[in-house]
Amino acid sequence: MKNNKYGKLYVVATPIGNLEDITLRAIETLKSVDLIAAEDTRHTLGLLNHFNISKPLISYHRHNEEIRSDLLIEKLKNGETIALVSDAGTPGICDPGEEIIRKSINENIEIIPIPGACAMINSLICSGLDTKEFVFLGFLPLNKKLRKIKLDEIRNANKTTIIYEAPHKLKNTLEDLKDILKKRKIIIAREITKIHEEFIRGTVLEILEKVDQIRGEIVIIIEKNQNQENINIWNTKTLEEHYEFYLKQGLDKKEIIKNIAKDRNVNKNEIYQYFLKK
Repeated sequence: MKNNKYGKLYVVATPIGNLEDITLRAIETLKSVDLIAAEDTRHTLGLLNHFNISKPLISYHRHNEEIRSDLLIEKLKNGETIALVSDAGTPGICDPGEEIIRKSINENIEIIPIPGACAMINSLICSGLDTKEFVFLGFLPLNKKLRKIKLDEIRNANKTTIIYEAPHKLKNTLEDLKDILKKRKIIIAREITKIHEEFIRGTVLEILEKVDQIRGEIVIIIEKNQNQENINIWNTKTLEEHYEFYLKQGLDKKEIIKNIAKDRNVNKNEIYQYFLKK
């Protein structure tokens, strides 16, 4: 049960490019709160200035999230209202936010979502691929073993897969995808809502011929595997879904990791390292 004496945490989505995409509700929320917790205060200040909003700002990013979230919780418990924003899009989606949200739930602090732009959703709806079921993997791991696990998930996925990628890493990622996707369709969604917005469609090989010095924010949408014959059913599930399956059976973490490794025919240390980073 929420504590009515506490302040409220507003999770506010902001534009991913075009400032006109901000909602009226987001503007009113940013105007009304006591404090805005921003991934980059300089970036958010530009947004606030554009809409003539003047509010105290505090930085809240990946490198100070653990410490800063405790401070924000104290402010919320003292009755202050706080808006959480990232540089662009929806906080918590590959951006800081999970920590303060978890702690707010534990302290019975009310959390209010202020919906708005999200790059992966806008890319998906314009992809032309199946939108009934999809899985979002965020950025692929840099660690080779963990990356292989995720690539195997993509290879066998029986639903549309969405990943984010930085422009300078795009070609390497496409090379990794080339052998596992074969002729499956992919879409590169670039600079969504911005001046140079672009959708590049084709197979990985076709797209590798089209992209050179590509720039901007990038989303990759990948067609599901249409041929499900002879596929290990567990490889069609994410590691999180696999973990949840055994968790519901009452297994402890050590037993779960051992079973996952056996099901997927991989070294259990690879699975352990993956969940260690969670």
